[in-house]
Amino acid sequence: MSTPDLDAFVADAHAWLSSVAAPSTQRAWGEGSDAVAVFENWTADEERAETDRIRAYEQAKYDAGFGAITWAPEYGGRNLPASYLLAFRRAEAGYDVPRRTEMFPVTQQLIAPTIAQWGTDEQRSTYVRAMLRTDVIACQLFSETEAGSDLAAVRTRAARDGDGWRLDGHKVWTSGARVADYGVAITRTDPASAKHAGLTAFIVPMDAPGVSVRPIRQMTGGSSFNEVYLDDVHLDDAHRLGPEGQGWKVALTVLASERLDSGNLGLENADQAVELARNLGRPLTEIERDAVADLVTRSYVQRLTGMRVAAAVVAGADPGPEASVGKLLATDTMARTSEVARLLLGPELTVQGERWGTWAWTEHVLGAPGYRIAGGTDEIQHNILAERVLGLPREPR
Repeated sequence: MSTPDLDAFVADAHAWLSSVAAPSTQRAWGEGSDAVAVFENWTADEERAETDRIRAYEQAKYDAGFGAITWAPEYGGRNLPASYLLAFRRAEAGYDVPRRTEMFPVTQQLIAPTIAQWGTDEQRSTYVRAMLRTDVIACQLFSETEAGSDLAAVRTRAARDGDGWRLDGHKVWTSGARVADYGVAITRTDPASAKHAGLTAFIVPMDAPGVSVRPIRQMTGGSSFNEVYLDDVHLDDAHRLGPEGQGWKVALTVLASERLDSGNLGLENADQAVELARNLGRPLTEIERDAVADLVTRSYVQRLTGMRVAAAVVAGADPGPEASVGKLLATDTMARTSEVARLLLGPELTVQGERWGTWAWTEHVLGAPGYRIAGGTDEIQHNILAERVLGLPREPR
């Protein structure tokens, strides 16, 4: 398959996008939704309805040849360089298409590539194309309450049961578990081995007997996260992902993609905070102007770091420290966005009034701290940079 001219590819992308969506326009301040939620506050029915709405668009995009641009033809892709994917995303940003919730990049950019790398031929044919098209949605069953940020300390057990396995344990902070069809679980299969060596990964059907999902109520009022209980869950060996005892390597494949994809988090809300400053209806104090200028500067640094990651991907290289730096910059931008909103609104932030663009900021202020934990804690990112980039001594274990 020949590589099309990039300009022609972009023209085709615009032609298709204009056939399914209207161009996005810059809304005037006070028009439309003022939502700046970091984590959505949907009911189970609302989450399912929104997932189905986004899925319909993703399926149409896949069928049009723009959903698996860099993937091989066997997965419905076009085997094009990453520069074409980035060009499509720039074009897509100019249209009013459904905004993907977290489950879609998890499914398409984390889980599908991991199965493509570690799965059997049958697993790859069963799951990868279906996940890229979002016919099925996947979640991560990684975190546990007692393991904290140390994924290798998981206690969920998987024991041999005839020709299959029996899973027992508890996972927590699982986004999208209510709508996911499958979850990739990291389990302990050999308690006697060193903790990194005794892990095995499984593809778990979320409707399997013994799997139960319990929403966790956030301080914002919603339930974006869930607890998942695995009580005597029986799986065939065909659900094992990767060799027995190699679950740590499977997990690292997922986590590498997760950190690579986190660099643009929070930028839309940072831009909205700057617009709030412009439309506050009063002159800003010197302290307020300084805080807003600092936010603008830091958001540009975050964007530039994201561009460096993209440039590395386009060049065919693995991004180095930029991925961890991008995650740290994202959580810092979120925190400073909260500071700007609190500074500009003062008591108005805590009172549910009628003024557009004020009370909505409570969703960001209460939700932003969660991203210092999600996707690898800030402390873990600092350790990665200290030990693997700067060559500093490892922390005492």
